[in-house]
Amino acid sequence: MGDEAGNTSRLAVALLHYPVYDKNRRVVATAVTNLDIHDIARTAKTFGLARYYVVTPLLEQQELSRRIVRHWREGWGAEYNPKRKAALELVTVVTTLDEAVNDLERELGGPVRTVATGAGGALRSVSYAAMTGLLARGDENYLLLLGTGWGLTSEIMDRADLILAPITGSGAYNHLAVRSAAAIIVDRLLGNRH
Repeated sequence: MGDEAGNTSRLAVALLHYPVYDKNRRVVATAVTNLDIHDIARTAKTFGLARYYVVTPLLEQQELSRRIVRHWREGWGAEYNPKRKAALELVTVVTTLDEAVNDLERELGGPVRTVATGAGGALRSVSYAAMTGLLARGDENYLLLLGTGWGLTSEIMDRADLILAPITGSGAYNHLAVRSAAAIIVDRLLGNRH
């Protein structure tokens, strides 16, 4: 879908730090983590995603995120690790999900459909095979929504255009780190199957 010369992907990813739940199902804003910025950016670059949005309304967290990204894109880190620079070129820090959608619509030149993810599943969820088919058609743009904390709020799930089926393992435990979930989901959607 994308390549080194020019990214043609119609899929991007957004990591929401608000609105998400805490373990008591209270709506909170979570802290940005350095690992999530780096690792999800690397996944996005590996699979040719159009953009990676870090969504947080907290000004201090926005500045921290921008400082981390700036270090690897412009500072000493850019010279030290050009591969990390290439991945972090995809990162855009925004205040809200709407800001991410509007930015992606401008970048890709058309409407964007949101695809929510979560461990709980939903009655109206789409399978990975169905989502892969939608992406393969290449006629629509999609923004994959990942939640931090204990997942995306019901408000975000309800407003999403699609809900992706959850990742399931071999047992009842289902609480992956968001960067692990991101890698699994994007590989299932865009990875080569040899």
